[in-house]
Amino acid sequence: MQKFHSEGELFNYVPRQSHEVRIGNSAMGGKNPVRLQSMTTTDTNDVEGSVAQCIAIVEAGADYVRLTTQGTREAESLRAIREKLRAAGYDVPLVADVHFNPNVAEVAAHYVEKVRVNPGNYVDPARVFKHIDYTDQEYAEELRRLETRFKKLLDICKQHHTALRIGVNHGSLSDRIMSRYGDTPEGIVESCMEFLRICVREGFADVVISIKASNTVVMVRSVRLLCAVMEREGMDFPLHLGVTEAGEGEDGRIKSAAGIGSLLIDGMGDTIRVSLSEAPEAEIPVARKLAQYVARRKNHPHIEAEAHASFNYLSPERRPTKAVANIGGGQVPVVISYRPDGRADSGEPTPDYLYVGQKFPDEVDENRKYVVDYSAWKPCVNVYPAFTAQQVEMLPECEAQVKFVFCRYADLETPFIAALRCHPEVVVIAMSNHLHQVGEMRALVHKLWNEGLSNPVVVCGQYDFSAREVEDFQIVSAAEASNMFFDGLADGLMLMGGNAIPVAVQDATAFAILQATRQRWEKTEYISCPGCGRTLYDLRDTIRRIKEATAHLRGLKIGIMGCIVNGPGEMADADYGYVGAARGKVSLYRGKECVEKNIPSHEAVEKLLALIESDQQARQN
Repeated sequence: MQKFHSEGELFNYVPRQSHEVRIGNSAMGGKNPVRLQSMTTTDTNDVEGSVAQCIAIVEAGADYVRLTTQGTREAESLRAIREKLRAAGYDVPLVADVHFNPNVAEVAAHYVEKVRVNPGNYVDPARVFKHIDYTDQEYAEELRRLETRFKKLLDICKQHHTALRIGVNHGSLSDRIMSRYGDTPEGIVESCMEFLRICVREGFADVVISIKASNTVVMVRSVRLLCAVMEREGMDFPLHLGVTEAGEGEDGRIKSAAGIGSLLIDGMGDTIRVSLSEAPEAEIPVARKLAQYVARRKNHPHIEAEAHASFNYLSPERRPTKAVANIGGGQVPVVISYRPDGRADSGEPTPDYLYVGQKFPDEVDENRKYVVDYSAWKPCVNVYPAFTAQQVEMLPECEAQVKFVFCRYADLETPFIAALRCHPEVVVIAMSNHLHQVGEMRALVHKLWNEGLSNPVVVCGQYDFSAREVEDFQIVSAAEASNMFFDGLADGLMLMGGNAIPVAVQDATAFAILQATRQRWEKTEYISCPGCGRTLYDLRDTIRRIKEATAHLRGLKIGIMGCIVNGPGEMADADYGYVGAARGKVSLYRGKECVEKNIPSHEAVEKLLALIESDQQARQN
């Protein structure tokens, strides 16, 4: 069996091989294209409303539609929804989403093409963050109890040709898993593998797996590890990818593209769902753009490169670099803004450097740092020269204490390497026009690393989008850049979106990518779920109101959850949480601690704001 993520796979696009899983008339895995899906937000017992929303999702281009299935009544409603869709000429496979109740999964398996179960709450009780000390014998007994119950569902699925998704959510890991493995990728993966091993023993292969988290670093590392563990155990189940609670608008798109796109680019993923706090059909165009963009790199020109011996793909650490001013050396990654017109104005947050090309600023703003092409540079405070790879022999002539060099992988020949070795004050701006940009960028940084060079590296993404393609720019740049930060290979980011993409959009996207990859916090992050039939209040209006009142709070994380399924767990690293507790009732959290329960939803936003304000005043005092 081929070693998982050999050097060839690290630098070249090699789709992961998975077996085909039958899901109605639309199989996934194997040689099938990446499948797209979304989830309804209607009450599943509202048959007419659910049918209408399913149709809207299908018309947008979805291959599958998922519906929340809290109880047996909702499971029975799935049969009516399916019948009405078929009568209307729609044969889209339906997926029942089940939490907490194995009985419901067993009923739903009679009526739909796929059932999703969550290992964290399928047999184990709902998570309460309680540590439990198990002996090995007690733990084995818990696994036997799990297997006995899960086999009942597998027997029904076999009989009715129903597929399964084993869907692990970081936010709803069981206390049993947490007690033994902690809040780690290893624990997340083991939660999934417990169920997969039962499927293998029972000879049930129509299984899709997913590991999701709102934290993209956790999600990416866990999926990478899962693939490695499956390969070690001889499994090739197809993967469902998604970032939970990604939010809405541009931040939701960028965060989803960072998590999902980075894994797709590494060849992992057979179906995707972009979870946005918007109308479910709005998720499909975003998912399609991601899948199509990644698919373009098939059969790209081969990249020959060698990984550094200390690089660990499954648990990467940041490449060691020597700091050049505020770049590298373990400092937060910088943002360089592309300003060919020389303008120094900017919004918030403010870019760390302005690259103005040949346009030496008429007036140097003392509050800004500039990067100017060496041919136009002259000594000036806060103005730094940028060399091309062909100009490196001029480095000794320049007295600047901070210098930049633009280079591509092909430039890393002996004279260039020798020049960098003599000039630790140089920041490398890595560029690529390769069809597989991530692979070539990785190759460039690993080459520097193998040569023993510690110069910081700023990733430069070059694109050419029209004014109508702002969303495309955001999605593509996030997908391309994110692996460099997940791998610990980048010390900064510079985006060039073409003349039609406003500078403010390019800068905001760069900062959003750094925040989405957990590199740098510049604004409030909203960990908001997409909503479903379990949502217990007006989710979108609540998100709007909370955003309007808290957007000025830099670096704060606020979880906004429609129900308790992933609430406290998925927002475990959030500062505050707003979670649906009952119909029209909300509970507020400070971290994992519930501080006020069952507040009427029309009062809850104001109470959340009062809690935040009170805490801030207490800290100031």
